[in-house]
Amino acid sequence: MRFSVVAVPLGGGRRWVDSVRAWDEQGWDAVLVPDTMGTASTFPALAAAAAVTTRLHLRTWVLAAPLRTPVATVREVKALQLLSDGRFELGIGTGRPDAAREAAMLGVDWPTAPGRIAQLERVVAAVRNEVSPTPPVVVTASGPKMIQAAARMLTDSDSGDADRLGLALAPSADAAELEELTGRIRAAVPRVRMAFQLVGVGDRLSGWIARQGAWTATGLAARGAVAMLPNSVEAAADALGEWPQRYGIDEVIVPAEFTEAALPVLRRLRA
Repeated sequence: MRFSVVAVPLGGGRRWVDSVRAWDEQGWDAVLVPDTMGTASTFPALAAAAAVTTRLHLRTWVLAAPLRTPVATVREVKALQLLSDGRFELGIGTGRPDAAREAAMLGVDWPTAPGRIAQLERVVAAVRNEVSPTPPVVVTASGPKMIQAAARMLTDSDSGDADRLGLALAPSADAAELEELTGRIRAAVPRVRMAFQLVGVGDRLSGWIARQGAWTATGLAARGAVAMLPNSVEAAADALGEWPQRYGIDEVIVPAEFTEAALPVLRRLRA
């Protein structure tokens, strides 16, 4: 099981580099930085992380392909591969629900759904053709058309087991919904590795979910939301330990505010 941290730089550069150093030393596998107009720019944040770590992998989470040309993306990825000595991973998708608003802020056109998928495929192809070493690609998907596109991209790759599919599910999804989605994905992309992001631990929600105001920790727990990690280290480790075989999920993404709570689970599963 791979464990990664999703985080945005807060409180200045010193606090950011101290955090990523700690995650590197604690044994986390990767740090993921969101790509939004409301947070620090993704590539500079990852470059700073690369400069103070030695083994931690660095991933965009997730880059909105329609907001960048293939040439611009290749340039940034080349820089990160150089500065990290090949530890960069390209997390990429067609954009969050509010990405059209961000496109307007940037003064770029927002394509139709088929156009966004086509742009995603162009960007991934350009990175694979022009960046050396070729970074692993993690494509986020949930709907049928994006699953089909992910199948094309992930099966047409030389990165092999390094590539993954990031699951885009509502925070309220239960085990049945997760099983249905991962079943459809594995039918389209046999032996695919998948990544899934948690939204809370015990009775606490991550800040970005809490700010949306649509869910509470109690409500998600009552629904049996699989993205809520149990408070008990034993229960959490037992649940996550089933995910690779049951769902094909071998990477758990933990919001930064829960790294201390999740670290004992990471260590138990690796003991």
